[in-house]
Amino acid sequence: MKMASDGVRAVRGFWVVFLVLLRLSCSEGQMVPALFVFGDSLVDVGNNDYLPISIARANFPPYGVDFPTKKPTGRFSNGKNAADFIAEKLGLPTSPPYLALISNSSESNSSSPFLTGVSFASAGAGIFDGTDEILHQSIPLTKQVEYYLAVHQNLVQHMGSSGAQKHVAKSLFLIIIGSNEIFTYSRSSDLRKQQTPQEYVDLMASSLKDQLKRLYSYGARKFVFAGLPPIGCCPLQRNQNKTDGCKEDTNSWSRMYNEALLAMVKGLTSELNDISYSYLDIYNVVQKFIQNPSAYGFTEVKTACCGLINPIAILPCLPILQYCSYRRDHVFWDLVHPTEETNRVFIDITFNGSPQYTYPMDVQQLAAVET
Repeated sequence: MKMASDGVRAVRGFWVVFLVLLRLSCSEGQMVPALFVFGDSLVDVGNNDYLPISIARANFPPYGVDFPTKKPTGRFSNGKNAADFIAEKLGLPTSPPYLALISNSSESNSSSPFLTGVSFASAGAGIFDGTDEILHQSIPLTKQVEYYLAVHQNLVQHMGSSGAQKHVAKSLFLIIIGSNEIFTYSRSSDLRKQQTPQEYVDLMASSLKDQLKRLYSYGARKFVFAGLPPIGCCPLQRNQNKTDGCKEDTNSWSRMYNEALLAMVKGLTSELNDISYSYLDIYNVVQKFIQNPSAYGFTEVKTACCGLINPIAILPCLPILQYCSYRRDHVFWDLVHPTEETNRVFIDITFNGSPQYTYPMDVQQLAAVET
């Protein structure tokens, strides 16, 4: 037990040093003061490593094999995820895991550890409380927002009320969540009997709206929303399909939610007319990867890189299993999550200059909006 606690302290110490060094190197070219990240395993950077009984972790190899440190970081990827690439383009350090920072926080600190942002994202998390019932512990969106309120209080303590208000209003709030609800709906015949797909996704959108209003009441003004990808095309879903093709019912629910999300956000802007947002159409971007992979540098769109079994990936990514030698060829790293290359290309497409996949503006334009 002592060795385990020493390891946790070492990881916590790493994040403090990492944040300080990156803050010094990135402060000159920052587009915004901070990036606050909310979501699930698509953007988790290690929060679940600090949850005592969570089984939704990526703190073992080969996760992280292509990360700069060549070590697992809690990201469900061979390297960086979408939040990392957005932070880089904004001129910010990666938003570190909230639970790592509070483990090292001290009331005597002269500056807030949250000045350039923080990630509350947690693998298995959903918009609804209890979405992670199979994975047994994550930080649901409601709790992630509660953690943000504590961060806001810390910023007020260090910057004053007016300073914190200006700082937060200029910052970006990245929301990538909802996939786990669709997975839950896909596997639960009881849930499908209780609610039609439209009723279910409308409830997802309205529940998210409640949390956005809470963030707004504590200063959030600029939001980045990523819709859901074609979940039915991930290897996990393909493996459940006798034809090895995408599960079209699951994809239809992803599209339904994206439409509900966008309608909700448009409505919210009429209620709260001083918010701005960028919606990233991840569904159609990933569909392009799948339909025309060579145009984006991919050759494998059906199977996962990690979990290779003669030679199709049909098992979760575990240390005892093989993984592909050239990860950039693959759209998917494991049964559910994209490779670092998929994340990089997606953010390259949506960060600036692609109105086909961003609405009503791209991330770079959102960063430039005056508040």
